[in-house]
Amino acid sequence: MIEDTMTLLSLLGRIMRYFLLRPETLFLLCISLALWSYFFHTDEVKTIVKSSRDAVKMVKGKVAEIMQNDKFGGLDVLDAEFSKTWEFKSNNVAVFSIQGRRDHMEDRFEVLTDIVNKSHPSIFGIFDGHGGEAAADFAKAHLSEALRQQLLSYDREKEKEKDEKNESSDGRSYPSILEQQILALDRDMLDKLSAVYNEAGTTCLVALLSDKELTVANVGDSRGVLCDKDGNAIALSHDHKPYQLKERKRIKKAGGFISFNGSWRVQGILAMSRSLGDYPLKNLNVVIPDPDIMTFDLDKLQPEFMILASDGLWDAFSNEEAVRFIKERLDEPHFGAKSIVLQSFYRGCPDNITVMVVKFKGAGGKAAEQ
Repeated sequence: MIEDTMTLLSLLGRIMRYFLLRPETLFLLCISLALWSYFFHTDEVKTIVKSSRDAVKMVKGKVAEIMQNDKFGGLDVLDAEFSKTWEFKSNNVAVFSIQGRRDHMEDRFEVLTDIVNKSHPSIFGIFDGHGGEAAADFAKAHLSEALRQQLLSYDREKEKEKDEKNESSDGRSYPSILEQQILALDRDMLDKLSAVYNEAGTTCLVALLSDKELTVANVGDSRGVLCDKDGNAIALSHDHKPYQLKERKRIKKAGGFISFNGSWRVQGILAMSRSLGDYPLKNLNVVIPDPDIMTFDLDKLQPEFMILASDGLWDAFSNEEAVRFIKERLDEPHFGAKSIVLQSFYRGCPDNITVMVVKFKGAGGKAAEQ
């Protein structure tokens, strides 16, 4: 009996060695196990994938809900991201400004109007600081008031000359006043900041708005754009960038250079070729404060609105896209300024973002009633 059992076991052992331990059999066994494992766990895998897709849809839905609810109670959801959020609304002008993903808030803005007497053109300013807040703070604190004083003096002289039927003898105009005051501000800023070795700088975008004329001065890469009566985007300024031929030639002539470090930079440092402040680069004469100034006839353009903004907006929107976006949202409490700032943030803008929207009257292209 024992011998029969041993014989049977011996036979089974030989069969196993002959059939089961052959390479082809082991290969087929592995394939079978893999297929079994796949089909056995399919429902579990499908459940995991479905859960992931549902989570993504939920997040997208939440963002869409916030974006569509542009009265924006949803802003609180992102307070930790925005850190500093400033907003301003007064009659025909609205501003919305966020710190965004930057460690510090260096954008500043200014609105100075005479609603009752209209004794001077309305003054609107955007100042995008870099290297600290000092330069933008200085520009905000001093430029608008200095302009107001000069404009009041200029308009009084014009009225006096008009009454006396004399021609102006000093040759002053809105563009010349803007240029003089911006250059004077830069000199004062350099004196103050260099004394304490503060290397901060800022852009300067300023618009003077009267009944029939708009005058815009720009230093740096903040930008203005206007929507005319036909919905076209009209550039109010042009960025000052180191890679531009005119700027590159000037920098080279001054003995400087530009290099690429994420973007083209003067001396490998500054991503714009003109600014206020930045005393070390001003000492090398490679960065200058000279503004470009443009004047626009409002009766001819009959504009609907204008946008003045720091480069945080223009990193995410083209001029044309920004005009279309705001045009569809002028009925919102902030004339679309809040919506476009948040949309820029959602698109991944890493910078501070400040947007000012100024609405105009439709008739005759004159400034909106303030």
